[in-house]
Amino acid sequence: MTSELALRQQQVTTLYLDHHGWLQGWLRGKLGDSFTAADLAHDTFVRLLVSRWRAVQPGEQPRALLTHIAKGLLVDHWRRQDVERAYLDALAHLPEPEAPSPEARLLILEALCRIDAMLRALPPRTREVFLMAQLDGLTYADIADRLGTSLATVKRHMRAAFAACLALG
Repeated sequence: MTSELALRQQQVTTLYLDHHGWLQGWLRGKLGDSFTAADLAHDTFVRLLVSRWRAVQPGEQPRALLTHIAKGLLVDHWRRQDVERAYLDALAHLPEPEAPSPEARLLILEALCRIDAMLRALPPRTREVFLMAQLDGLTYADIADRLGTSLATVKRHMRAAFAACLALG
């Protein structure tokens, strides 16, 4: 193990020992759920450990760094809950024999969350073009007319969106 890696692990360990309890309490206050708060507190330190984080310098506030990371994880958690809630609402309208198994539900939910993240990562215009084509069923020419742009621009946005889809693997 390199000395740099050992130093980094020691710094994260110190941050963990000094601030984990506080962070878990802060998250519990935001969530009202101690189990999810414990998971997100753990994920905060994991993210810190695997990131290109630099050590907290004298005068900096380590809790500000931890809060920043935890807020991002909270947003991801709430987005996942929104996707899950929408999916479960859609399932509630299916007749029982057509409902997917619990295993299939989990796989579908994971895929939906990955798709949601991919769509959020697209530039707004690319996302709009992609959704107009995929959800509204518009042709590229119709999209170009509606948006007042060229057909070549619509195709460029669609290529970018399809590349993002392929990257989902």
